[in-house]
Amino acid sequence: MAKTQTIAWVNHLLLFSLIALTLVFISYFTIHHNSASLAKYLTETTAAGVTFQQQYAASNVAGGNTCSGRYIYVHHLPTRFNDDVFNSCRDSSLLKNPDMCPNLSNLGFGAQVNGLITERLASSWYATNHFSLEVIFRHRLMKSYDCLTNDSSLASLIYVPFYPGFDIVRHLWGNYNTTVRDALGFELVSWLKNQPNWKTSGLWGRDHFFVSGRIAWDLRRPDDDDSHWGSKLMQLPEAMNMTMLSIETTSWSNELGIPYPTYFHPRRLKEVHRWQKRMTRQKRPYLFSFVGGPRANMTDSIRGELINQCLASRRNCKLLNCHSANCMSPIEVLKVFRNSVFCLQPAGDSYTRRSTFDSILAGCIPVFFHPFSAYTQYIWHLPRNYSSYSVYIPENLVREGRVSIRMQLLQVSKAEVVSMRQEVINLIPKVIYRDPRSKSKDFEDAFDIAVKGMLERVGKVRRQIEEGKDPGTGFAEPGSWKLKLKLEDGWYRERS
Repeated sequence: MAKTQTIAWVNHLLLFSLIALTLVFISYFTIHHNSASLAKYLTETTAAGVTFQQQYAASNVAGGNTCSGRYIYVHHLPTRFNDDVFNSCRDSSLLKNPDMCPNLSNLGFGAQVNGLITERLASSWYATNHFSLEVIFRHRLMKSYDCLTNDSSLASLIYVPFYPGFDIVRHLWGNYNTTVRDALGFELVSWLKNQPNWKTSGLWGRDHFFVSGRIAWDLRRPDDDDSHWGSKLMQLPEAMNMTMLSIETTSWSNELGIPYPTYFHPRRLKEVHRWQKRMTRQKRPYLFSFVGGPRANMTDSIRGELINQCLASRRNCKLLNCHSANCMSPIEVLKVFRNSVFCLQPAGDSYTRRSTFDSILAGCIPVFFHPFSAYTQYIWHLPRNYSSYSVYIPENLVREGRVSIRMQLLQVSKAEVVSMRQEVINLIPKVIYRDPRSKSKDFEDAFDIAVKGMLERVGKVRRQIEEGKDPGTGFAEPGSWKLKLKLEDGWYRERS
């Protein structure tokens, strides 16, 4: 009898164990299967009311071949196209600065900044040069991208680690003729078109991309006149078949804008959390601010008028005049932006400014005066609904003295300010470049978004080929939608 009871007890124990293991397996599968939904819930219900991108972290948990359709092949370029150019940074012509080398240390981030914020975040801040994107992007790809391949036939994208910005900046000032300025670009396209993967699947280079830390205008000289600015790299037929990611684009459709490097390069999501929470709680005594200098030699510049209006509203506006102050100091710049509700972002030498991303980093709502300063540039990184995160004041109204910046900004309701500031703070992880020396990959940064955008762009070209269409249609065209943009009700509209 006792023996029979023992056997029955063992059978029940085995059955219970089997049921428990089954439940554990089902729970495990359910949790992993629903990780994206859980992440979305967490994203929408953070206590501080700030989006921290748990969805991206959760997506990395999912099983399967996460590299399918994401492989990138990196060309092994001769060093004259990148490292040799980089190592010439002591050339006094480089950015008109005889000692830029310290600004390019730490994988392009520059020297660490001390005294900016609390110790828990101190190691994530650097005096990053605003033209260092080529170096930063290359290190980010090579050191932390999971889906690199040595087989170009498997690759969805082919990265060309050329440093066009560092090349041309050596020859922008001084008596350099067009032959000198164009030399390395001609060598590059000659090298590329002789590689077997140039003609892959009829793409003829349309799966290739490179990054420029200079504005596109520096690389799109229209003719061979020695008196004209820049190189003609982007006018070369082979370059027309590639995509350039740069800090500022022209109207050509094979140029895509990605954010300027800022000073913040965190290694983990929790560092982003801390900074976002701090910017959410930040007291902002100034209604608006301007960090910059006048452009007396540019007759159509509105900077002088903005400075005058700021000086006339000293109680409401904070001015950091770059002609008399250290605007290259991260501490000084962020101090101004952190204490301001709105940050003025007029065009300078070109339409865009690194200051735009510094203001976003500080939770300061940017005020734009031309759509080319952001709305037509960073279409992968900033919301299409521009009024959700910025204020737009047409520059002609400022130039003609028809608008008071102070009165215009006072018309924005407190509720709108709160909503816009939250949207700006939500954008922070999307416009910064994560430190690739960390093994943690728990949030999507500006690099990740750019790669995703490139994968979609080239994927569209491949589908055109599969459908028997010309892959060149719309790939590199002048006068693209950027010139057709009109602003209406806070959304992009294309002119008919």
